[in-house]
Amino acid sequence: MRVLLSTFGSRGDVQPMAALAVRLRELGAEPVVCAPPDEEFEALLARNGVPMVPAAWSVREMVTGKKRPEELDFNQVATNLINAQYDAVSAAAREGCDVLVATGLFPAAAAVRAVADELGAGYVLVGFFPSLFPSPHHRPHEYPGQPLPTDITDNRVLWELDAERMNKTFGAVVNTHRESIGLAPVDNVRDHVFTHSPWVAADPFLAPWKEPADLDVVQTGAWILPDSRPLPADLTEFLDAGEPPVYVGFGSMPMRAATDAAEVAIEAVRAQGRRVLIGRGWAALGLTDGQDDCFAVGEVNQQALFPRVAAVVHHGGAGTTTTAALAGAPQVIVPQLVDQPLWAARVAELGIGAAHDGPVPTLDSLTAAVREALMPEVRVRAAEVASKVRTDGAATAAKLLIEKFA
Repeated sequence: MRVLLSTFGSRGDVQPMAALAVRLRELGAEPVVCAPPDEEFEALLARNGVPMVPAAWSVREMVTGKKRPEELDFNQVATNLINAQYDAVSAAAREGCDVLVATGLFPAAAAVRAVADELGAGYVLVGFFPSLFPSPHHRPHEYPGQPLPTDITDNRVLWELDAERMNKTFGAVVNTHRESIGLAPVDNVRDHVFTHSPWVAADPFLAPWKEPADLDVVQTGAWILPDSRPLPADLTEFLDAGEPPVYVGFGSMPMRAATDAAEVAIEAVRAQGRRVLIGRGWAALGLTDGQDDCFAVGEVNQQALFPRVAAVVHHGGAGTTTTAALAGAPQVIVPQLVDQPLWAARVAELGIGAAHDGPVPTLDSLTAAVREALMPEVRVRAAEVASKVRTDGAATAAKLLIEKFA
């Protein structure tokens, strides 16, 4: 059985696909991952023995480039992305493919759906958070510059408006591409790409899909890629030299609006009498002075690191939130966009950390959030929750794919 896993997104999109590929391979399937050609993604997949088909362009360059997202020609970017992802996925799938699994930005997923429609292959769309999909239990995410009506409280009505918004935003791009390859246009591009039975690869305790709902959603659990890499020697030396530090890192978020994020974070953690471990990330955070209570690190095995820190301050990506929860580490989430406010709210609701109010931390606001996360009862609760988080999501998904499409 051959399975093509396609994404266009950051590490939080690529790494779960690698996890699924590893589990599929263990069951005798032949997986290949189509992903952006960033060096770190190529290294991640190569390290796990997963074949990669590069597609489109560097996500890191797009996210951290000189132009802000709102300055880009959105229609042109969407058109270029759907064409590039289609070309890469189509070429790989024509070598023989039983099922295509898609995630990442919507135009890239629409390209995968087009390939599946062309070839008559199986197709699954996966999201890494439940609020991606229509439900009477939650509202749609707002797009920049397109706030939801404040006078409408019926979530089903809001999701109907979301479908209209998606059709207005992507309909012409998706259907122009479909017609160019000989496929019929579709009236509702969102629902055609989402399907009636999408998958949610999120932990059912941390972020449950609530029933009853209108979609037949399959929640597999989070797709976690085991990481056995040792921590760098200099990092281990820093960890061994004192009390557990507070880790601060914002992953693939450039933190454009928070120009002093590193300085604010270091001082907020120092205010609690704690050492600081800075994760550079795509925001290129660094140290602000030469004091020995701070250390900066690049890409690192978070599964090995997070059990050794006092708390994790981060952006609220699904993968980072789940990894910190599994480690029993208290969290402070400074949400930037899309699903990150959801994860911040869940961390607060579960009592395993603090949700920062808004995307730009100040010294006062972050100090208060870190202080809350470092309370002893939060550490106890985080340890309790760690035992409830499942680690078999990728294995579950791999088995389901083989049962359904082999």
